[in-house]
Amino acid sequence: MPEQRRIGYHWNLRALMAQRNLWKTTELMPLLRSRGINLSESQVYRLVTSTPERIPARTFAALCDILDCTPNDLFEPFVEMRAASTANAPKRSEDLGIQPRSPIAKRIRLVTPDEDE
Repeated sequence: MPEQRRIGYHWNLRALMAQRNLWKTTELMPLLRSRGINLSESQVYRLVTSTPERIPARTFAALCDILDCTPNDLFEPFVEMRAASTANAPKRSEDLGIQPRSPIAKRIRLVTPDEDE
């Protein structure tokens, strides 16, 4: 079984904007609009201040054009976590603290304050 990897990414839009002296999200709106990308103020704000889960390819291309950068400058993938192909989980139920033929879940009876023992 191959190694499992979890991939994350850094979204560098805000840093690239600052390097190009664009400090406000509202300054990005007309630049996007001139490239045919019509986003609301809140959409542009979220695009700049948070890491997007999805981004249309045209918007991504427009940002690269506006900031005169490559996709690698804007979007930087990295390995978040590596997991071994097999886990070190116990093989036998006894190793988990469970005895054979004993119920795993037990009924819980709620006691109200006036039933206190």
